[in-house]
Amino acid sequence: MKTEAQDIELLGRAIMVEAQDEANQLQAEAKEKADAILKRAQAEAESERKIILDRARQDADRLRSQSSATSQLKGRSSQLEQREKILNGVFEEVKKQLDAVKKRPDYNAIAAMLVREALTQLNVTEAEIRADESTQKALKLDEVSKELNGKFSFGDKLEEGTGIVVNAAGGKVHYDNTLETRLSRLQAGLRSSVYKVLMGEKA
Repeated sequence: MKTEAQDIELLGRAIMVEAQDEANQLQAEAKEKADAILKRAQAEAESERKIILDRARQDADRLRSQSSATSQLKGRSSQLEQREKILNGVFEEVKKQLDAVKKRPDYNAIAAMLVREALTQLNVTEAEIRADESTQKALKLDEVSKELNGKFSFGDKLEEGTGIVVNAAGGKVHYDNTLETRLSRLQAGLRSSVYKVLMGEKA
């Protein structure tokens, strides 16, 4: 027959076993929860890492693209600057050679064409023709007057430029038909063709 002391001891052991089991169960649950939290944290960290890496790649691609576009733009700008220098050089060289036109054997025909063109543009029958000395000598103004049935006379000599400037209606209208001005007028339209010729392309 068990004594009261033995019953108390047995009860104590049972409580201890139960407490241990409960502790073990709580520990297992805690470990499971900790593992789940760790897995979730790792998954979130991996997801965040992917997001950060993707964003970094996108930023890198964008920066590379911007850098490439900037380089291309700088290259294009430099190319255009070089092209402009070449073209301006060509036109400056042509301008220097305009004076030699006056020495051509057919310059009297060129001078007559310059006057005829200016008078036709202004559509006048009376005008004053200003010309440089060589053009004035080459120009037969009486022949142009007969041809266009008008009254045209020489004015002051041109101090600058080769060709003629026509003044009419008491100086209210004028037409600059010097070779220099004609070149300036043609320059914009000729730039592309001249550049193609310089680059060996067909104009």
